[in-house]
Amino acid sequence: MAEPTDAAPGTGGSRPGPRAPGTLRIGSIAGIDVLITGSWFIVALLISVTFAPRIEASEPGLGFWKYVAGFVFAVVLYLSVLLHEASHAVVAQRRGYGVHSITLHFLGGMTEIDGQSRRPRDEFWIAVVGPLTSIAVGVAAAAVWWVVPDGLLREAVFGLAGANLVIGVLNLVPGLPLDGGRVLKSAVWGASGDQHRATIVAGWGGRLTALALLAWPVVQEPLIGEPPTIVDLVLVFILGLFLWTGATAAMAHARVRQRLPALVARPLARRTLTVPEDLPLAEAVRRAQEAQAGSIVTVAPDGTPLGIVSEAAVTAMPAERRPWVAVSTVARTMESGLTLPATVAGEDLILAISRRPAEEYLLVEEDGRIYGVLSTADVDRAFRDNARR
Repeated sequence: MAEPTDAAPGTGGSRPGPRAPGTLRIGSIAGIDVLITGSWFIVALLISVTFAPRIEASEPGLGFWKYVAGFVFAVVLYLSVLLHEASHAVVAQRRGYGVHSITLHFLGGMTEIDGQSRRPRDEFWIAVVGPLTSIAVGVAAAAVWWVVPDGLLREAVFGLAGANLVIGVLNLVPGLPLDGGRVLKSAVWGASGDQHRATIVAGWGGRLTALALLAWPVVQEPLIGEPPTIVDLVLVFILGLFLWTGATAAMAHARVRQRLPALVARPLARRTLTVPEDLPLAEAVRRAQEAQAGSIVTVAPDGTPLGIVSEAAVTAMPAERRPWVAVSTVARTMESGLTLPATVAGEDLILAISRRPAEEYLLVEEDGRIYGVLSTADVDRAFRDNARR
């Protein structure tokens, strides 16, 4: 399952980030870290125990070794899951997206890709290649099954074929967070031109799939003649919860992104007064009040911005000390990421703020002139106002 993140789109290479807590790096593919979570060992143990009776039936007398053989089968099965995820990663890289990592976990795997897809066709190919890879592995294993003699190996190949065919087909179910949900999203996006609406449609597909899955134990016995076991009920609950929460999160994310275009930095900017950095703070505040400026920026003699005066620091400074303190003492030095174009808006604005968190940012025109200062508090207030409309 390919999972986009909110990072800026990459350039096609891998960019390892900080490893998530509770994961272990086991290698890399095409420069992409391959991680496993602690839950993988739990599912490997469950597969070992579940597969052991079939191994015993094929090769009686193995004793404890039947569990070892079951664990080996679990490893081989997850190698096929790794192929599924690696196909997502390779196609994403070839289409110009950075890939953080591939993680194997209890429910399968996840490929973490930088940013949202830029085009519907990218969304389609990155998503569909995973299930197609699983189906191809399943078909290949099924072909091998026909020529392998009876015994343990034949049982393992049969299990590998069945598991991959099921994984491939189920992942094509049109509902987020499954790959099929992203395929549906790409189709709706291509037809409507609205990525966020497409995500909401695919999210509803995921919710309906979750409800159908949760209803399965009720109709299982009438349809196939077998009552659900405790294991069936637990698996249905876990998978249904996974689908419902994943779909709901994707829909909420899309609704947030629908509001982002209304966030434009220029009208939110505060009028700015520029002062020399050695000016007394009291005088700088007086001039700002006189000019009805909402922010102060310290500049060098040639006009180069040096720092943004912190409103919180000014408020915290006792009035009796302000005449004796240089304004630069309460200014944040200009650093990389604190200067933004005055035209920045929408998702670009949010990404810029998230990459370099700060209280204020300097907005500049294309020719380098200072336009104003943008406060994150003002951005947050504008976002909440848009959400209420």
